[in-house]
Amino acid sequence: MSTQTSGLAIETAGLVKTFGETRAVDGVDLAVPAGTVYGVLGPNGAGKTTTVKMLATLLRPDGGEAHVFGHDVVREADEVRGRVSLTGQYASVDEDLTGTENLVLLARLLGHGRPAARTRAAQLLEAFGLTEAAGKQVKHYSGGMRRRIDIAASILNTPDLLFLDEPTTGLDPRSRNQVWDIVRAVVAQGTTVLLTTQYLDEADQLASRIAVIDHGKVIAEGTKGELKASVGAGSVHLRLRDPVQRAQAADLLRRTLDAQVQAEPDPVALTARLSAAAGQDTAAEQAARALNELSAAGITVDNFSLGQPSLDEVFLALTGHDTRTSGSAASGSHDAKDEVAA
Repeated sequence: MSTQTSGLAIETAGLVKTFGETRAVDGVDLAVPAGTVYGVLGPNGAGKTTTVKMLATLLRPDGGEAHVFGHDVVREADEVRGRVSLTGQYASVDEDLTGTENLVLLARLLGHGRPAARTRAAQLLEAFGLTEAAGKQVKHYSGGMRRRIDIAASILNTPDLLFLDEPTTGLDPRSRNQVWDIVRAVVAQGTTVLLTTQYLDEADQLASRIAVIDHGKVIAEGTKGELKASVGAGSVHLRLRDPVQRAQAADLLRRTLDAQVQAEPDPVALTARLSAAAGQDTAAEQAARALNELSAAGITVDNFSLGQPSLDEVFLALTGHDTRTSGSAASGSHDAKDEVAA
């Protein structure tokens, strides 16, 4: 492998990590383009954190190989550490220190002189909307503020590669959006971000490419559009006028579209997943044909929409469960143990 010449920030082949009898990471292959946000999507216990720890040189792989900007994570660990930064699932700052004190301390440890450390801390606190809280102890920060100070600490020296391991877990929507804005700003400055998440909308919002991981294996990889296209051309959402006609409409849609049809909680609503391989018809043409058949059968449709599959549908189709389902109890426990130990 040569990630320096291939334009890749990360390249792995057959990466493996075992804990006793459990293969927490089971032959992971990744190719992460430099200067992008790359999403690693999966449920709790899927092996995401363990993969990140190997790439960040905090765990030694048991098999396969991994390079970060051309450097082997085992043989050239010091070179890798000089180019990466990691924000884990739990706060890495000292809760008894203020925001300013935390950033100045870490900047000094990174080699900044005292004036430069205070200047850099002030810059980041302002950029992350924390100036007013700069003099407060971190233990009095909200969850969103703690995540922001964590990320600020990770970029005191701008890294070439930033690992963000489930950075918005437990945050409210406003705080999540603030973290997303920070991620976009970091990438705009040229940093590559590897983002692990179990939130489908987060991957959809931020990542240009996504690897779906389950039980320690990459089960799909591609752009958002490629992943969505892999499970179908789209979905037709219908609301009927008469709930009595729903069963008849569902049967007609199955026969007309050769598609899975789902009855929604709304008693007049149906969703049909269109097939990407249904002859030469586009999704719009398939939907139009279905509407014509419903009309001919005397079934009135009050509302109709055609949409691309969501990442929720992609993940469910690929794994048979959603991202909130634990991928492996054993794997999950090792991910949690690794995070605490680090």
